[in-house]
Amino acid sequence: MRKVKVGVIGCGVISDIYLTNSKKYNVLEVIAVCDVMKEKADAQARKYNIPKVYYNVDNMLEDKEIEVVLNITVPQAHYEISKKALLAGKHVFSEKSLAITIEEGKELVALADKKGLRIGCAPDTFLGGRLQTFRKLIDDGWIGKPIAATAFMACHGHECWHPGPQFYYKTGAGPMFDMGPYYVTALLSLLGPATRVSGEVQKTFEQRRITSQPCFGELIDVEIPTHIAGTINFACGAIGTIITSFDVWDSHLPRFEIYGTEGTLSMAEADPLAGPNDFEGQILFRRYNESDWNGFPTQIPRSNGTEWRSISSLFGYNENSRALGLADMCAAIQTGRKHRAHGTMALHSLEIMQGIHLAAAEGKYHNMETTCDRPEPLQMSTPEYAFEK
Repeated sequence: MRKVKVGVIGCGVISDIYLTNSKKYNVLEVIAVCDVMKEKADAQARKYNIPKVYYNVDNMLEDKEIEVVLNITVPQAHYEISKKALLAGKHVFSEKSLAITIEEGKELVALADKKGLRIGCAPDTFLGGRLQTFRKLIDDGWIGKPIAATAFMACHGHECWHPGPQFYYKTGAGPMFDMGPYYVTALLSLLGPATRVSGEVQKTFEQRRITSQPCFGELIDVEIPTHIAGTINFACGAIGTIITSFDVWDSHLPRFEIYGTEGTLSMAEADPLAGPNDFEGQILFRRYNESDWNGFPTQIPRSNGTEWRSISSLFGYNENSRALGLADMCAAIQTGRKHRAHGTMALHSLEIMQGIHLAAAEGKYHNMETTCDRPEPLQMSTPEYAFEK
């Protein structure tokens, strides 16, 4: 399989892990970077030995050698840049979220379909070893029929560590649109599409003070809700409960759990930011009756009783594998299959998150207009071939 040529737009903090990991996948090659801040683009090109540097998006999009654009700009710019790239005939993989509004997301997905191009979107953590193990255990019936889920992300914001946290409190960001995509996408990959959502939101602090460098002491005006609580009704019959908050100092909430008629799957994390936003991590499993373990994956120790047990990942990608979704899309472009972190799932995730806000504003359920397919699971094989059919 050849290497698909990729151009990266956005050389901020997140670009390091993308550029580091892009060298690990044998189906893509980053040949260009672009940022309006010349020093950032130059620095990343030198650091990662990338031959082409652009300081203007339009100039990069004129490069005929580039087949795929990786859009890792701030959320407020995702729609504009992804649309430009599609109009220029490039496939697009975007950081989350796909766009700011449902209407913009629909436009991007429709445009990609009209032009016969691929559009993909982060997060791709659902392709990691932990969530793929969740998927297999659910699909193989080890917790019975899924009936409910919890997805809780509670911390006190990113201004204590991020070098430029201002955008987290602007339209298109906040705890739901920044961290929520990890949790919502994980739920969609495990339970399938949603039919309706409801929610409540609040903004606790009008301003936030930055305590990280280089903006220590600067005040941020908060534009968006910073504590969001929602429910998600899934077509499979399960009910999801989601909380995302930048207003909580700490909690003992379960980060992510799936409940079935015969058992429970759980992520147990001490870190308030850990959970389905990580590729790796602890998997806890409990069955109502463990007397019959015939057919259970051999990596999992067998014992009697109903205690919680820690389960080993059954798949690869148990470290930070960001760009895996991009690699999967580059492989799919060549084989013709559907890529896993696909645009319709990203659009459905966006509608769920925005729908929770709309439901809170209108005081009623938001009935979903979009839907999506569950992405195909990875193969239980060596990681370097796991995204190839």
